[in-house]
Amino acid sequence: MTLLAYRAPADARATGATPGSTPGLTADPAAPAGETAPAPRLTTTVAKEYVHRACHAEVFLTGSEQLNETTFTVSAQWPRAHTFFSTPDGTHHDPLQAAETIRQAGIYLAHTRFGVPLDHKFMMWNLDYTTRPRHLFIGSTPTDLTIEVRLVPRARRTGSTVDFTLNTILRRGPQPAAAGHARFTTVPDSTYRRLRGARREADRAPAPAVTTEPLPPGRVGRLRPCDVVLTPADTPATWHLTPDLRHPILFDHANDHIPGMVLLEAARQAANALVSPTTVTPASAATTYHRYAEHDAPTTITARHTPGPDQDAITTTVSGYQHGEPIFTTVLTGHADGH
Repeated sequence: MTLLAYRAPADARATGATPGSTPGLTADPAAPAGETAPAPRLTTTVAKEYVHRACHAEVFLTGSEQLNETTFTVSAQWPRAHTFFSTPDGTHHDPLQAAETIRQAGIYLAHTRFGVPLDHKFMMWNLDYTTRPRHLFIGSTPTDLTIEVRLVPRARRTGSTVDFTLNTILRRGPQPAAAGHARFTTVPDSTYRRLRGARREADRAPAPAVTTEPLPPGRVGRLRPCDVVLTPADTPATWHLTPDLRHPILFDHANDHIPGMVLLEAARQAANALVSPTTVTPASAATTYHRYAEHDAPTTITARHTPGPDQDAITTTVSGYQHGEPIFTTVLTGHADGH
């Protein structure tokens, strides 16, 4: 069963190129007459529109190759210095960068390999990742990754709706650095407008102001105050979600709801706040998104320690609520930094 018949995107059809290739580089003028030299393999990021990013610097994918009907190889690169996706000591890539890369891979393949139009909307239901921290070190060059991807289609509800899961392995050279799973549903913009109603047209207004100060960066595993998304609440192990809507990475582009990656970051910060002054880097996390997180509704974040498979690790279950209804649940596992 296929999701949709393959259809090259418009820019590739116009140039005769395949997604991720570089058009116009087919002949070497220095080659003997009648011979064509192999085109040089140049590297660039994929179009930012294919991963739903506004800034080119936040695009981590560099190309893809289709192996069979549902299996792909995607290439990616992580920069040595990233203002958000690096550990506080600057020595390792943040595990949440693996989650963002998995998210980008799912959206990119849906657009470029399965012909999902760029104006269709994506709903993310699950986003799980597991990393091997020893393979996330920042070296003397950018980190090049090869991502093995398998897309598994689910039963369609309508002819214009695509529902699929994404299973990935991120390799750094021969070594597996991370693995992940995600589930998406794509719908036409007209369907999305009916689902969202007035919310779709609403301004990105913040929730009612919280009068207390955000948590100190050191309590949530961050260095910069602008990266903190939590403010203390009156109940222990409970916080208000108060991200800066101008944050250039968490809110890279306008959206009519709080993005799933913001909620995942809130979960990581809550796990750290719970164990402060100890800090923990979540090597793995499993997230379920229950419903949209609205901008204009107060969001409460709660955290509690829960048993995990690794007795030496810290496992934390974090949930978010609006109007008493759950919006997401994340189970994070990691070791205290320095252990």
